[in-house]
Order: sequence, then structure tokens, then C-alpha cells
Amino acid sequence: MKRLRLLLLILTLLACLFAFYYYRQNAVRVETVWLQSQVMGKVVPYNVILPRGYHLPSPWRLRYPVLYLLHGHGGNYSSWIYQTSLISYLSAYNIVIVTPEGEDGWYTDSATQEPAKHETFVVRELIPDVQSRYRVLAERKGRAIAGNSMGGYGALKFALKYPEMFEFAAAMSGAFDAPARTDDLSIMKTFGPPDSPTRKTNNLAELASVAKTEPGPNFYFDCGKDDPWLEINRELHAVFLKHGIQHDYRESTGAHDWAYWNRQVRDVLALGAANMAQAHR
Repeated sequence: MKRLRLLLLILTLLACLFAFYYYRQNAVRVETVWLQSQVMGKVVPYNVILPRGYHLPSPWRLRYPVLYLLHGHGGNYSSWIYQTSLISYLSAYNIVIVTPEGEDGWYTDSATQEPAKHETFVVRELIPDVQSRYRVLAERKGRAIAGNSMGGYGALKFALKYPEMFEFAAAMSGAFDAPARTDDLSIMKTFGPPDSPTRKTNNLAELASVAKTEPGPNFYFDCGKDDPWLEINRELHAVFLKHGIQHDYRESTGAHDWAYWNRQVRDVLALGAANMAQAHR
């Protein structure tokens, strides 16, 4: 009888340990990578948010679609994690999310600061590094990019410049007018004086005028009706219509703040998951 009780106790403990292991491995998990960047000349961090089941033992070894989610001006690589319910939202999707550090560099190679090559970093270092460390799909169909404010500008710019790399691109409250402005120090450091070639080569209207419409990424952008960048978003919507660029533009209640972005990122996740390929071997 004592042996039977002991056996039952051991089996109960093993069941509890297995349940705890399964719970931990099946939860959404955040990992931080510190990447030694050659083009930036320093270590640049990024977060990787892994979906449920990524770490569970499986003979299939699935590769997952990946969404690169860019932060806005004044933010950092962890802003999306701490300012929104992104981790909770991801539990419904089978995708990997990467949130890189972009500083206030407008995801552009600076016209005035040689080491600040934020665009080159994303294209030549970040994406290859993620693909070498994690089981993500390496083809265009499995890759999307999105962001808020400065990050929204960056996301659409990357998709217009590198249409062969991204299946889907989204912007929430995009600060699309950055290359035309001279009222912000970070903008002056990034784009240089008003006559700098960097301003023209990173202007979304200019890029849209020469963009390949077929095949091209699927574009989505939205803006709150109380957002100071509302007219700028409407202008880009008109530019895309003029040049026949397939896109979905929406306006809804909200301002240029995290309450709005926390709500809208759910739509971006749903659209990104719908546009990208599903996880496969």
C-alpha cells in the first residue's frame, strides 16, 4: 500500500512538472539579442517575440512568418512591449515579431553622421541575423514590416524601396513628411540641409512615383481623426491612388498616442498574418 501511494505521488509530481514545462514552453516568449553592428559601429539591441509553441519539442521544426515592428520617435526597441498589449495579442497568431532599436534615426542612412546607417542596418544586418538565429521564413512571402509614427514612415519606405523583401507593410499614424521638415534636430541630423539628396531619395511621394505596382507589397496605413498628421496621411493616400499602388487606408477615432496604437496594432497583426505565408517546414 505504501509503495502504491509513493508511486501515485511520484506520478503526480511528474504530471505537475510536465504541465509546468508545457505551460512555459507553450507561452509567448520575449528574447533580447544584442547585435554587434558593423555598419552602426556599435551594439544594437532588438527584441524577438516568439509565438506559442515555438519552443515545444516537435519533429516538424516549423519556420514562421516574421513581422518587423518599428518604434516611433522618442521610443526604443522595447516600446511596443511595454506600452501595448502586444504579447497578449500575439497569443492568437503563429508569427514571430521583431522590435529593433531605431533610435531617432528615421530608419534612414544619415546624411550628416557617418556611422548612423539605420536603413542599411535593417536590410543588411538585422534581417539576416534574425534568419540565422531563429526559425523564420526567409522568403518575401513570409516577411512583413510595420510601425507607428516615425516607424510607420520607416515601414512604408522600406517596402517602397525594397518591394522584393516584404509581402506586407503597415503604418499607424505615419509621420510621412519627415524628409520635408526642418523643425526637428533628429530630422536635420538624418536628412541634412533642405537641398540634401538624402531628402529626395527618402521621400515617400518620390518613391511611390517610381514604385513597381505589380508585383508589389500589400500596403496598409491608418490615422486617428485627432492626429496632427492626419492631412499628411490623406496626402499619401492620394499619392498612392495617383500611382496605382494597391493599398488600404483607414481613419478612425483617436490621436497620436499609445492608446490609439495599442488598438490599431491588433488590426495590423491580423492583416499581417492574413497576407503572409503560414508557418511551414
